[in-house]
Amino acid sequence: MNVVMLERVVSVIGAIIVAGTASVALRNDWRTPGLENQVFKGMLALLALGAVLAFFAAIGVLGRAP
Repeated sequence: MNVVMLERVVSVIGAIIVAGTASVALRNDWRTPGLENQVFKGMLALLALGAVLAFFAAIGVLGRAP
């Protein structure tokens, strides 16, 4: 196994873990009121989105140049 493949495997596993954790935390905090909680929910949503984008980049869907 070469270094590039190992990096991709670690990236895919990490992206899945981060996206899952952020999604579960966002679901648990969804109904909490308050401005501070709204900011926290926005940050969790951006974290989950970033993890999904990292997942797509790791499997080769994003970031390819023609």
